[in-house]
Amino acid sequence: MSISRRQWLGAALSMPALVRGQGGGAHVVVVGGGFGGATAARYLRRYAPQLRVTLVEPARSFYTCPFSNHYLAGLRGWDSLRHGYDGLRAAGVQVVHAQAVDVNAARRSLQLADGSRLQWDRLVLSPGVDMRWNALEGYDEAAAGRAPHAWKAGAQTRLLRRQLQAMADGGTFVMVIPDNPFRCPPGPYERASLVAHYFKRHKPRSKILLLDAKNNFSKKALFLQGWKALYGGMIEWVSLAGDGQVVRVDAAALEVETVFGARHRGQVLNVIPPQKAGFIAGRAGVVDDSGWAPVRGENFESRQVPGIHVLGDASLAGPMPKSGFAANNQGKMVAAALAAELQGRPPPAAVYANTCYSLVGPGYGISVAGVYRAQEGRLVDVPHTVGISPLDADAAFRAAEARHGAAWYAAIGADIWGG
Repeated sequence: MSISRRQWLGAALSMPALVRGQGGGAHVVVVGGGFGGATAARYLRRYAPQLRVTLVEPARSFYTCPFSNHYLAGLRGWDSLRHGYDGLRAAGVQVVHAQAVDVNAARRSLQLADGSRLQWDRLVLSPGVDMRWNALEGYDEAAAGRAPHAWKAGAQTRLLRRQLQAMADGGTFVMVIPDNPFRCPPGPYERASLVAHYFKRHKPRSKILLLDAKNNFSKKALFLQGWKALYGGMIEWVSLAGDGQVVRVDAAALEVETVFGARHRGQVLNVIPPQKAGFIAGRAGVVDDSGWAPVRGENFESRQVPGIHVLGDASLAGPMPKSGFAANNQGKMVAAALAAELQGRPPPAAVYANTCYSLVGPGYGISVAGVYRAQEGRLVDVPHTVGISPLDADAAFRAAEARHGAAWYAAIGADIWGG
């Protein structure tokens, strides 16, 4: 009887790891020190202290995309977004600051940029997103130096803030928003809200134009209500049906062109392009034609390469959005599932949750939440669990939601990177 290459690879990856895990010597390597990867590393050590856990992350500090919009508005300092890795080291995680460049699944080997290799019994990838350069004609990595995406917290975020500060009062801030899926579905609309807050205080004659490749977006009715209440007519949203889909970018001229030939120019141009799973996911062979990594709902194991698990924004996880909350929750569940597997215990029930908080303005918060479970290898919504902030809530309710969002950020930072 013949066996396929995939069947052989699955057996090669699973059997030795189980044997070593029962002996206490299993090694789990995690790539990516953000919300998903750092959580998985910490909780693997918590759930199975005898495991060796190595976290591979090139940056010595992680700056979060969540709450980076607060920085753009001047509501937070840059250092408030920074998280280090000493807390993970104290928890027993070996942290290696290096770039992962290749994966050999058959040999269970991860190659680093310095030429060294790490052997693993299980590999967890949480590499975030990369931009799909030139998916919009004219928008490549060089163009991002003039028209930043600021969709990875770092130099791009700081560049966009400098541009907003330098813009003359009365100018137009143009934002290009992609179709789903992409990192943080409500993120562009929170950014528009908080840039509007900044303009209202410092550049009140300015305008914001949102060019969207979609007809709907997360918490749409809540955002539209908040914009009207706080900013009047400062923010204009143009949907797909209204010719909001941008197909061409001229970064030098700060101009974009839509499907039907309309041209829009701004004094500041923020282009959020289509995205895909981070580079190392492609090298590992876990990415399909969508550009994302399809996973099994029970433990986020790759559907394409056994023994590799993909978390967070890089994963194609059905109804779960690409958010920091979701990545953290997935990291805990995958850690629990791997700890059980490598110790020969039954797997835990695969139930996940997500909450996305957004700040429309200081003291004005909104949120949406959902619960998901694995069903025949897929993730599905748990009926009657979606929760969203009510329309027409009073000021006290909105203020409480704003406080809840800030408390969530403080708590999740301590949970993942704290001592």
